[in-house]
Amino acid sequence: MGKDQKWSWSCALAGAASAAAVVSLISAKPKDPTFHLISISLTSLKLNLPVLDIGLVLTVHVTNPNITAVNYSSTTMSIFYDGSLLGSADVKAGSQPPRSCEVLRLPARLDSLELRWE
Repeated sequence: MGKDQKWSWSCALAGAASAAAVVSLISAKPKDPTFHLISISLTSLKLNLPVLDIGLVLTVHVTNPNITAVNYSSTTMSIFYDGSLLGSADVKAGSQPPRSCEVLRLPARLDSLELRWE
């Protein structure tokens, strides 16, 4: 093996800079926020046989894993159970700081649920 290779600071710095660039690109890749339903609170109940209208407050824990803030506009979230649309919840416009968790309280309506007895 005859040749001695000399260690070079410029090669070491270039390698370290390349590694840092790869790590920052991987961590900067946008990730989806996660949502976990914590609780459901009943706020109203209207019985007009055979139809039932229910008012609820959904408490949801939201985690933003990204290195930038998430901004969102107001929207209506659909609530499904077993493939059937049950109702909706209103989400107000807002934002969430980077790498943070928040708890949202969302007013929801389950409208015109038909009662069935089998």
